[in-house]
Amino acid sequence: MSERLKTKKLDKKNWLLKDKKPFIIAGPCSAETKDQVIETSVRLKALGRVHLLRAGIWKPRTRPDSFEGVGAKGLPWLQEAKELTGLRTTVEVAKTKHVESCLDFDVDMLWIGARTTVNPFAVQEIADSLRGVDIPVFVKNPINADLALWLGGIERLERAGIKNIGSIHRGFSNVGEKYYRNRPQWQIALAFKNERPDIPLICDPSHICGRRDILQDVSQKAIDLNYDGLMIESHITPDEAWSDAKQQITPEVLGALLENLIIREGKEDDLPTQTQLDYLRQEINHIDDEILNLLSNRMKVAKEIGEYKKQNNITILQQKRWKEIISKGKSYAVKHGLSEEFMLKYLQSIHDESINQQEKVMKNLNQT
Repeated sequence: MSERLKTKKLDKKNWLLKDKKPFIIAGPCSAETKDQVIETSVRLKALGRVHLLRAGIWKPRTRPDSFEGVGAKGLPWLQEAKELTGLRTTVEVAKTKHVESCLDFDVDMLWIGARTTVNPFAVQEIADSLRGVDIPVFVKNPINADLALWLGGIERLERAGIKNIGSIHRGFSNVGEKYYRNRPQWQIALAFKNERPDIPLICDPSHICGRRDILQDVSQKAIDLNYDGLMIESHITPDEAWSDAKQQITPEVLGALLENLIIREGKEDDLPTQTQLDYLRQEINHIDDEILNLLSNRMKVAKEIGEYKKQNNITILQQKRWKEIISKGKSYAVKHGLSEEFMLKYLQSIHDESINQQEKVMKNLNQT
């Protein structure tokens, strides 16, 4: 890497603007055109609440025919937006070439995406390319719910000499999830915060939600949990976005979302310094949320089963299936130290509700 790139400096006096908490990162999922990037930056700047302008330049996609970003030609657009509005900029990087291109165009901060965090080789490549460079880097949680991978990504950057590191919680992929795009699993983020209270934690409601209608609730929950900030995707015409259209909102809608947030009073490091009992109670709260979400998903599947049974003239109660569930539940209770009485009550309640949901489905189908 050239000496010019290694001399890039940033005022580290207060890189995350903690005196202006919550720290807000906003911008389009993808930089699409110069006009789109410029107009987005101007409208975000007008809110007076955004601290960092984000835009995807390279987009890691699951399928090769999906839009994978405009590439390096979008970096001058971000540079011009920065000069026009004064907003600092951030871009996702996945390899050395990305890092070098971002530094060439004066990108202020970088982030490592979830698909990259999951690969220690890729994270190490980025860390090695940043040796001697003074630039903040955020690390998103890996796609899978692996706390060690997330922490490992942070540690690789630290060993490369990066001093200003942040983390981004964007939720975790889970087969069968029907409510969120990526299940938040708040307890993992809290475990990260407990393990590394020195690392700022940002929430990415856009990727957790995958849709606009629950962005406010998830954003508020993150603020209530004393996150340091939010990363929210904002597009001037969300429905026409080239990627992730359903989860993006206009700058003005973002402004309303931020205005409606309730900012709790308290110490800056409230979570790490609370009593152990309070911490454990919060963990229980978030695990309960996950259980309720799973139960909701289960009942949705139960309804689908009810529809299938109706269409194929099958009785609702399948005694053999019920006996299998009971047997499995008893074995699980013994293995994990739960009482058989509790397990039977739990399974009976779920079974009763599943039957109830299937009966409703059959009744509705009969009426139609």
